[in-house]
Amino acid sequence: MSVMIVIKRVFRMDQAGELIPLLKELRAKSEMQPGYISRTTYSKVSDPGELLVIAEWETVDHWMEWMNRKEAKELQWKIDSIIGEKTDFSVYKPEDF
Repeated sequence: MSVMIVIKRVFRMDQAGELIPLLKELRAKSEMQPGYISRTTYSKVSDPGELLVIAEWETVDHWMEWMNRKEAKELQWKIDSIIGEKTDFSVYKPEDF
């Protein structure tokens, strides 16, 4: 049963030049990981510096394995350093009812 990872990042538009290449690198590397299914990134219409990423993984364990890899941790640390706060991650599973 797949899980959805909801990722929220808020940044200032003057940070985009430094941030966007890191986000693209993180996306490209995550797409090559076992258990990865899909990802869609949305920007808030009224504030394009607010991003919401919906990522689907086969299992939460697959996603955790990726997030615990050194390369993912390093990229995430760089991203959080630029935006000045920790990225918000939430994991959702399908309901049984």
